[in-house]
Amino acid sequence: MSKYTVKNVGEQFLDGLFYKNPVLMQLLGMCATLAVTTSVTNALGMGLSTTAVLICSNIFISLLRKFIPKQIRIASYIVIISGFVTAIQLLIKAYLPDLDKSLGLFIPLIVVNCIILARAESFASKNPVLPSAVDGLAMGLGFTFALSLLASVREIIGSGTFCGIQIMPDFFEPAIIFILPSGAFLTLGFLIALMNKIMNSIKEKDKKKSLETKAAEKEAELAAEEEITVSTEAEVKEEI
Repeated sequence: MSKYTVKNVGEQFLDGLFYKNPVLMQLLGMCATLAVTTSVTNALGMGLSTTAVLICSNIFISLLRKFIPKQIRIASYIVIISGFVTAIQLLIKAYLPDLDKSLGLFIPLIVVNCIILARAESFASKNPVLPSAVDGLAMGLGFTFALSLLASVREIIGSGTFCGIQIMPDFFEPAIIFILPSGAFLTLGFLIALMNKIMNSIKEKDKKKSLETKAAEKEAELAAEEEITVSTEAEVKEEI
């Protein structure tokens, strides 16, 4: 990646949030996604914690990519990731004890979150520091976005609250299934289907636009060829 521009940054963020969203498009990190999305607060806590680990581990792995032997790269990545997860866990315990109690074991389990290991192996180990940091931020925000979206649906319909604040009227009867594991699977399935529908529509529009552009270019080429032919015939007639 010799020339890293604002366009590259924009493409990375679009990939992380939409086109290659780790949850809704790649179906990674399903364990945490299904377990902690009973409330938006938990989802944000898990998403931002994972984002911080992603950014730090990507930067560190990118810096050391030329020094880590291929034979032990996965083990090295896990050691690096576990160090940052431990730091994040200690910070949460110190400053956000309620969040620490809510998330419990899922904070240490960030170590084995396949999103982090996948980005380390497929991107950070092959690219410079700045693109790797942006990739970690983009994928982390995409993960946070997916968790928050899923948690919003589950908490509002399943509890009638948003971030623990009552937003539904008193007569609203919460659908308890949405805060149960089965509700997590159902909601995630609908969100994945919706995301795929949106992405397919965008791809069809882009394909149609591309075909129209090619057709316009072809017409312009034909018009130019005709103009050249006419001018050539006129020159020949003049010479005769």
